[in-house]
Amino acid sequence: MLQQILHDMYIDPELLAELSDVQKHILFYKMREEQLRRWREREAWEALAQAEGLRPTKVKRAASNKHIQWLLGEDGEVWVWIMGEGPGDKPYEEISEELIAEKARLQAQREAEELWRQKEAEITKTFRDALANEKARILAEKWKVEMEDRKAAKVLEERIHEEFKRKEEEERKRGEEQIRLQEERRARELYWTLKQAQLQGQASEDEERAWEEQLRRSKAADEERSRRAQHARDEYRRLSLRAIQKGTVAGLSFMFQELGQNHEQEARLYHHFPGLGPPLPLAVPVSRTWERPLRPVSREVIVRWFKEEQLPRRAGFERNTKSIAPWFHGIISREDAEDLLENMTEGAFLVRVSEKIWGYTLSYRLQKGFKHFLVDASGDFYSFLGVDPNRHATLTDLIDFHKEEIITVSGGELLQEPCGQRDSPPDYHLLFE
Repeated sequence: MLQQILHDMYIDPELLAELSDVQKHILFYKMREEQLRRWREREAWEALAQAEGLRPTKVKRAASNKHIQWLLGEDGEVWVWIMGEGPGDKPYEEISEELIAEKARLQAQREAEELWRQKEAEITKTFRDALANEKARILAEKWKVEMEDRKAAKVLEERIHEEFKRKEEEERKRGEEQIRLQEERRARELYWTLKQAQLQGQASEDEERAWEEQLRRSKAADEERSRRAQHARDEYRRLSLRAIQKGTVAGLSFMFQELGQNHEQEARLYHHFPGLGPPLPLAVPVSRTWERPLRPVSREVIVRWFKEEQLPRRAGFERNTKSIAPWFHGIISREDAEDLLENMTEGAFLVRVSEKIWGYTLSYRLQKGFKHFLVDASGDFYSFLGVDPNRHATLTDLIDFHKEEIITVSGGELLQEPCGQRDSPPDYHLLFE
């Protein structure tokens, strides 16, 4: 599925809506990486063609029939309007004065708000600390008095609390008045500064500073995206090595190739973990007796896909038994899954057959809300789409692996309690008939 998205450089909006924020971020990184790869390939080809004199000739554009027609005035000449000289127009000087005054007022207002936030935080901290110290002193004295004096101590504490509250309000009012006066004074200063800057022709310098600030923010945003992408790649490597140690991931040689590790690195890994043995082979491909569409088109097609391809791979069954796993569900909607998980604790989960892709959706209960992860089963392995690079031989392997290992670093999702069936017959009965 991921290879198809990167080939077409397009993802269906309905499928995109099913992805979490982390999945969307990683998918964007993969698509951007593919764009850079194509661009470098094209640049290399053009450089080679230019060096060998095989650069194709450019096709000349056909002459355009577009033209411009000017609006004419009563005198037959081109109509021209000069701002400030038309009927009802304000003089340029008046417009300029208004703009400068408004700009100075807004900047002074922003500075005053920032000063007030700092002042308010300082006032709150000062009186909170003083009140805490006073409470500590009173509590220390309260333990020394007899039982009949405790009520008097409580009254004293309340009176002191009210006194501190009154003083805090007075200090706040004085602070607000200081900030207001400082705002007015700053507005006047900024007005004359901007006025003088306008008269001296410094508008170009202001634009240059604004452009430099915009450039700085753009560079900072690029660095943040790079940092997040690097963090995602590091997390891929950590989870992949962790899965190798547990011996539950299929196709490890393919994963080493994607991570840029050579055969010597694989040999060193097996040397450090003698019980690991050689990489597990990928699951044996299921022979298909029917032509699978590119994506699910109806429930009947999904049921046939499950019976033709998933039942032979024992999808939905508990390990080494004929019992259906308690977390397995049939073709149910996102709303039905969230309704089943509504009254369960954080860490509860279920796996339902997806109607968006050839695979499944793992629905997970958060402390407040839910998360849904797509599980790609279009190939001969099972893996989360856009979240976890690990490939698992069976669906049960994937579930058991994430009972001990988190799904994403940002969310820390760990599968704890399976969510079973609530109705009879179970919602998966059509898949096993």
